Amino acid sequence: MGQKMIDENDIWVLSYYRVSEISGALFFGRIARSVKPGPIQHDLTKHFSDEALHAWYWTDCLERLGEKPLKLQEAYQDQYLSAAGLPANIMEILAITQVFEQRVIQQYARHSQIPELQIPVLETLQRIMIDERWHIQWVADALRSLAPEFGKDLIDQTIQRYRQADQEVYSKTLQEHEERIVHLVEKRGGK
Repeated sequence: MGQKMIDENDIWVLSYYRVSEISGALFFGRIARSVKPGPIQHDLTKHFSDEALHAWYWTDCLERLGEKPLKLQEAYQDQYLSAAGLPANIMEILAITQVFEQRVIQQYARHSQIPELQIPVLETLQRIMIDERWHIQWVADALRSLAPEFGKDLIDQTIQRYRQADQEVYSKTLQEHEERIVHLVEKRGGK
């Protein structure tokens, strides 16, 4: 057998991305099924489809690297409920989605900057980030459209509350999985 293309930590990180995309697809599928017909339902359905496709992209990426995805029980967003509470309405769902999608694109952009990154990983990151930019835009537009109903100040406060929760979740994730992800920082030259 030849030399492994990626190490165990890389396999874990890519599998973690994959399971988080699966969780997103399942969440958005349930929400898209329950909201009233209209622009938000339309875009949520596309978002659901994108998340499922992203999970496939990570599965395919791992297989192109000669690996299989690890069976992980926890996704990043699974921790949001304890940190932020259950969203009470569509505005809160969109607010937490906006914060989460911004975290995702930041993480993927950081990961894509690793020197000598394997081509399948870089291609997958770049491909997904195209969709992530659209996710951030459509959610921002939807939140603006909800301002007459909920008020811009309440929407801004809700986004800020979820940003604080996200920072808590991100810090906790870094601590809990430091041994898995420290190599990402090291490969980037300590940034």
